[in-house]
Amino acid sequence: MARSNNDINVIEQSPIFDDIIDGVEPTQSLYANGVQFKHGYYLVDGIYNEWSTLVQEYVPPFVVFILFDLSAPSRTLHSRHTVLFVAMDLSLLTLLLPILLLLIFLKLIVRPGPTKIPLKSRHVFITGGSSGIGLSLARQAAAEGARVTILARDVTKLEQAKTSIRLSTGIDVGIISADVADYEAVKRAIESVGPIDVLVCNQGVFVAYELEKQEMEEIRSMIDVNLVGTFNLVKAALPGMKSRSDRRPVSIAFMSSQAGQVGIYGYTAYSASKFGLRGLAEALQQEVIADDIHVSLIFPPDTDTPGFAEENKKKPRLTSIIAGSSGVMQADEVAKKALDGIKSGSFFVPCNFEGFLLAIATAGLSPQRSYLMAFVEVVFAGVLRIAGLCFQWTWYGSIEKWHKQKK
Repeated sequence: MARSNNDINVIEQSPIFDDIIDGVEPTQSLYANGVQFKHGYYLVDGIYNEWSTLVQEYVPPFVVFILFDLSAPSRTLHSRHTVLFVAMDLSLLTLLLPILLLLIFLKLIVRPGPTKIPLKSRHVFITGGSSGIGLSLARQAAAEGARVTILARDVTKLEQAKTSIRLSTGIDVGIISADVADYEAVKRAIESVGPIDVLVCNQGVFVAYELEKQEMEEIRSMIDVNLVGTFNLVKAALPGMKSRSDRRPVSIAFMSSQAGQVGIYGYTAYSASKFGLRGLAEALQQEVIADDIHVSLIFPPDTDTPGFAEENKKKPRLTSIIAGSSGVMQADEVAKKALDGIKSGSFFVPCNFEGFLLAIATAGLSPQRSYLMAFVEVVFAGVLRIAGLCFQWTWYGSIEKWHKQKK
């Protein structure tokens, strides 16, 4: 039975208790036997140390949480009847309760659920694997023990990539030449290498130019390689992925771009081809989830690859001004982020901080495996919409200034 305040004996601070409750904020209060001890840590009944002030106050029972039972034999204390409690101010509890309820709600509803996709001893098939991000992906996947096959059009570059990977990892990778825009060629290539556990559609063509000035041949090339080529790869690989004997989770990953998250001046055709990958990914995930196939959409920024310098020479000046704010990453960095995202089954895989913010701002109706990430999306979506409007204000200001200068 709890004693009344009049029954409380000498109150002293405990050096033992200092260690036990290290980290408790001064704004919190400690309660024992209906007595509140503010701005200090105290024990009831004969704990030796210097005196402090005691504030007596009864505590509503619904804000009291048991912290420690110091009557346990492991505690060397004078009293065997001391039970300590810690409680938070009602205002803090009121603030935390909705957050806790939201986290519980999100944990219950996020779909698909969390998964892990191992790479070791599994077949990883990477397109655009002869250079740039694709080559880095192949090298890192091989180093993790995967059986890697890379596909590209240029046989000479494929041989060079194979040699490079062997020198850096001591592992041989398979190579195969095909044009991803040709479905029959893709189908033959995939049938020749056997079932795939991780398909990385990394191929890409990029030419930055204003739509009015861009040739239709360039536009068709970007759509055919970036988007239609991805359809070809998935359609050819799906039968083998679904009928696999190894029933562990498998992955299909699309190499999109930050230009697939937000449209940028001069990226008209390129952004269209990359935005299309999101629609494909969202719908495809629903179609293949029953077979434990998990789709990832990777969003690299500008990446320092062999073709990057040449692309920059052709970019409209406005494109460089607007797109340059995200910075440039190295291919190895992007590959590491991509593989980490694939292995965790993440649907959105941003590669830098800007991409992370864009992923939150553009989450929409996309699937989300992590309830914590879903919480971040819910809480910060409004703020990032304001930030997005500020970016648009800056970009349109740059466009207006550019056209004034031209006149």
